[in-house]
Amino acid sequence: MNDENIKKIVENLISTFLHAGQVALNLREKGLKKKIKSDNTPVTNGDIEVNDILTTKIKSLTPELPIISEESSENKDKKNLNNFWLVDPIDGTYDYMNNLEEFTLNAGLILNNQPVAGLIFAPAKKRMFYSYGLNNSYEIVGENKVKLECSKNFDKNLIKFVSYSNNIKPEIEIIHKKLNVKEFVKMKSSLKFCVIAAGEYDGYVAEPRAREWDIAAGHAILEHAGGIVTNFDNEKVRYGKKDFKNPSLILKRNSI
Repeated sequence: MNDENIKKIVENLISTFLHAGQVALNLREKGLKKKIKSDNTPVTNGDIEVNDILTTKIKSLTPELPIISEESSENKDKKNLNNFWLVDPIDGTYDYMNNLEEFTLNAGLILNNQPVAGLIFAPAKKRMFYSYGLNNSYEIVGENKVKLECSKNFDKNLIKFVSYSNNIKPEIEIIHKKLNVKEFVKMKSSLKFCVIAAGEYDGYVAEPRAREWDIAAGHAILEHAGGIVTNFDNEKVRYGKKDFKNPSLILKRNSI
């Protein structure tokens, strides 16, 4: 699969993401049906409906590639995965269920265990992000696509990070101090990757948590905007690991 193929696939998915996001909002407006999964996390009919819309379109575009989705058991037992999709139909289900705005729809394309494309839509915020290779990371703003270049407009005297919690753990606080982080703001879902890619925040640090489908699309979008994604040992993050568990993460604009 060459760069032009990847670009066409991503561009063909954008309208599907916009449609699926509107479906998610419409279902929420009507009143969601909720269940608790075996891992004690919630799922709604919105998660399932969005998953069906996204995976059906992805299968039509790349029938040869397996799809690993949070909301499906299909393909999760496959071994030695190299080329595949990671889909999180709704990241931030709590926000979705509680009429908040930070939930996102996500799909990341993995080739040779690295993210080569990503799409993230935050429908309640009307923010659509996508990427298909280095220096090709974008946000749709109105009728225009705006190129994301997160190395620009950097203020080293006011480094602002995002965090998944207001309570910073000691190992994360140590990294914040090393990076001269002056303040942080709590933010949920993969929107964290997007606001760093857009240069609105400067980074994010997390100990091992969540799964690969939570981060793959955002990883692609941030890296293709000029950002850096590593674990705490400054190693690249690979995909297709056992149980799809994430390592520790440091996201940052490459100016830091």
